[in-house]
Amino acid sequence: MLKKYQKLFETIKIGSVEMKNRFAMAPMGPLGLADAEGGFNHRGIDYYTARAKGGTGLIITGVTFVDNEIEEHGMPNVPCSTHNPVHFIRTSREMTERIHAYDAKIFLQLSGGFGRVTIPTNLGEYPPVAPSPIKHRWLDKTCRELTVEEIKSIIKKFGDGAYNAKRAGFDGVQIHAVHEGYLIDQFAISFFNHRTDEYGGCLENRLRFAREIVEEIKKRCGEDFPVTLRYSPKSFIKDWREGALPGEEFEEKGRDIPEGIEAAKLLVSYGYDALDVDVGSYDSWWWSHPPMYQEKGLYIPYAKIVKEAVNVPVLCAGRMDNPDLALKAIEDGACDIISLGRPLLADSDLVNKLRGGKLKSIRPCLSCQEGCMGRIQEYSALNCAVNPEACRETIHGLTPALKSKTVLIAGGGVAGCEAARVLALRGHKPVVYEKRSRLGGNLIPGGTPDFKEDDLLLVAWYEETLKDLGVEVNCNTELTAEIIKSSEADTVIIATGSKPKIFNLGEYNNVFTAEDVLLEKVNSGNEVIVVGGGLVGCELALWLAQKGKKVTIVEIQKKLLALNGPLCHANSEMLERLIPYKGIEVLTSSKIIKTTEKGALVDAAGDIREISADSIVLAVGYNSEKSVYEQLKYDIGDIHLIGDARKVSNIMYAIWDAYEVARNI
Repeated sequence: MLKKYQKLFETIKIGSVEMKNRFAMAPMGPLGLADAEGGFNHRGIDYYTARAKGGTGLIITGVTFVDNEIEEHGMPNVPCSTHNPVHFIRTSREMTERIHAYDAKIFLQLSGGFGRVTIPTNLGEYPPVAPSPIKHRWLDKTCRELTVEEIKSIIKKFGDGAYNAKRAGFDGVQIHAVHEGYLIDQFAISFFNHRTDEYGGCLENRLRFAREIVEEIKKRCGEDFPVTLRYSPKSFIKDWREGALPGEEFEEKGRDIPEGIEAAKLLVSYGYDALDVDVGSYDSWWWSHPPMYQEKGLYIPYAKIVKEAVNVPVLCAGRMDNPDLALKAIEDGACDIISLGRPLLADSDLVNKLRGGKLKSIRPCLSCQEGCMGRIQEYSALNCAVNPEACRETIHGLTPALKSKTVLIAGGGVAGCEAARVLALRGHKPVVYEKRSRLGGNLIPGGTPDFKEDDLLLVAWYEETLKDLGVEVNCNTELTAEIIKSSEADTVIIATGSKPKIFNLGEYNNVFTAEDVLLEKVNSGNEVIVVGGGLVGCELALWLAQKGKKVTIVEIQKKLLALNGPLCHANSEMLERLIPYKGIEVLTSSKIIKTTEKGALVDAAGDIREISADSIVLAVGYNSEKSVYEQLKYDIGDIHLIGDARKVSNIMYAIWDAYEVARNI
């Protein structure tokens, strides 16, 4: 162990339960990890066990519902400890016993429901509920007000669910949640709670739901069975469906810090054994599920505020994968436990690797949210963009090759690197050829903005991993069709990526690609027109604006990010709001006609005008580069086309395609 990080591996107690280190796995929606009767399926059992095996001291499952009658969730969306208790206990017992074998602890996260924030793909035809008749977060519907009898029923089911969890071997539970604007949080916030009975009005009444839940669980399970709470001391709500950006001045409509401190003290006095702190709401989703545009460790100041107000352990998540940042948070007294969510999706062995001093071998999370929240949002499935094995550890894992083959790989972008990694792990002999001076492909320019630093960390991880695996890498070498034909390779993989689309805009030569500007091969000047409002164009514009440039985005579609997707709403909504917040002008339904001496002539939704610019930067997409494949596809028996060379997409599909092909060679 690196002595520097020794404090992160000290023991700590939550109530009566002792953790072997200061790391917890943050709860993430276990979509796809349940069976038809509400138990954990083998995907779920293997997924959580892998993180315990990887050294995490406390596993906190994603949300499991206690009620499926008042707020129906369309079983089997996620596990449920009350739907079929015998079956839940049987499947969970297998999981908790395996997790305990690694000296890890596990808490079951119990939810009272989503209320007005239920994601439409999970809602089906069921009517949304809430503390009062308020607007739904996503749909043009008014929620139905819960009756007192229904509230009492949910509270009783919390007791039933926790009792079943205890029988199943869980070491405690976490209540979901007085955070992020979920149902119990909607009761706690006056903006959402307009009731005049004992569950509305003053703060103590609005917290009554949360109070009666912990009291019921303690009555059923005993005082020594820990009950923790996911808790947000600040909501960042400007208005219905409108959240605030970092640094923005606004009037808080949700819970603000003074009430957040008071509520934290009350919740602990009610019997909660620890508070798991974040900030935000579904109306400001980029706080609750921080994209790469948020700074790392963004919850630390809020965790410290709570920590100074209460005398129970405080957990802190929120882009905490930098061990120096995590250590400082513990040493400064901001929190007691470091909670890792997406970083443990990306690398289940993160904690053990840190403990062993193998920092370079930790696969980084990109905060892209394409494999996790994006897929939960669109397909009700939890996965990871950079780790194809996440949530399918055994059914999708690797097996040794029956016969070792020599595999030539054309292209050293993420698809080529992932293919080489998987092939080497299986016992094949991959040889990578990259025509540029280093591996990484489009991640090199893409990772230039400071908010995309983890893209470059992923490149560095591949470089380190391939080196450790002994993979032969030939940079500054293009693998041509002639070289391949003359080789004695058993298999060929074409991962030559894609090239930026370029078109003629007239006689002036101040037109550049996004790649050239990001790599600073050219000087963009102080006034820049970015042609294209997709993800590349918007991130480029944001980066340029942060450097003090005057930027205009010209987008032919009716809105920004129209052709990208599915992006997690937290990412897309934050980026969409950052664009005007940073002073970037946006012209939609518009197109460049031609360059001029002063800049460019633009058709801005039918209004023809000249816009002053030092440069026009094209961010209008990419074309697959597969010329080598086209030359070879009839001559090579075992040849595969993967990544952007097959179809221009994103990092996730480049990695997933490569993994799938390489695991079956």
